[in-house]
Amino acid sequence: MTNTTADRTAAKANQPELDAAIRREYRQGVRLRYRDVLLSTLTPVLLLALWEVAARTGALDARLFTPPSLIAQQAWNMLLSGELWTHTSATIARLMAGFLLGAVAGILAGLLMGVWRPLRAALGPTFTALYALPKIAIVPLLLLIFGLTETPKVLSVAISVFFVMQINTLAGIVQIDSRVLEAARAYKASGLKLFRYVLLPGATPAIMTGLRVAAGMSGIVITAVEFVASNNGLGYLIWNSWQLFQPSKMYVGLIVVSLVGAGVTALIILLERAALPWKYKSGSKKKDRK
Repeated sequence: MTNTTADRTAAKANQPELDAAIRREYRQGVRLRYRDVLLSTLTPVLLLALWEVAARTGALDARLFTPPSLIAQQAWNMLLSGELWTHTSATIARLMAGFLLGAVAGILAGLLMGVWRPLRAALGPTFTALYALPKIAIVPLLLLIFGLTETPKVLSVAISVFFVMQINTLAGIVQIDSRVLEAARAYKASGLKLFRYVLLPGATPAIMTGLRVAAGMSGIVITAVEFVASNNGLGYLIWNSWQLFQPSKMYVGLIVVSLVGAGVTALIILLERAALPWKYKSGSKKKDRK
């Protein structure tokens, strides 16, 4: 009884120090987050300012490296005329259609190969060989089959996304600890319950990583396809501007492509935060200590 009372007294005495330590750690975390936002904002601004000064002073050839202020003016003019939206909307439509088609098919294929070993043995080597094939190399074949329609452009993106998602999903299933599977089976989890409560949650981190990788790859593929097989889209805008020696328009296309890719990646990050909330909670605590 005496020891219990002493412990309570000591805890009450140490409570102010504990509260102060918690407040210090919280303030430190807030400062670090503000610092990170400031650095991530100032770095591109500084680079653009250096580019502007170098182009204006002649350190860079302004005919090839158009000053950012003139690029912004060109983008505004294209936006007002509707030209920029026409190209951007065409690229986004192809990108999203191909991305969704390839992601769904790739995830399903990876899940089936992960849970059914004969299927993995049958298709694994073939998919590995096809993944190594440059996806741009199949564009002529798709054009030969489907002609100059939207189908080759969408399928080019879908095929590139499919293999990334299939590989990542399969890896996510295979890497699940065998002890977890044994424990699940001990609790009589099988079939749909095993898939829903063990296999799918275990593979979700790998699936989300695959979506991030596929987002970048799909942007590269659709831009390259539009170089040679389209009369609209951001890839066409970049290629046509190069042919006509209009570098300001070319830079506008490059910047918008990067913004579209960043937007798709941001959407995937939001989806990942919703699907894996525990990952970001634990991760934020580790970052705040740095």
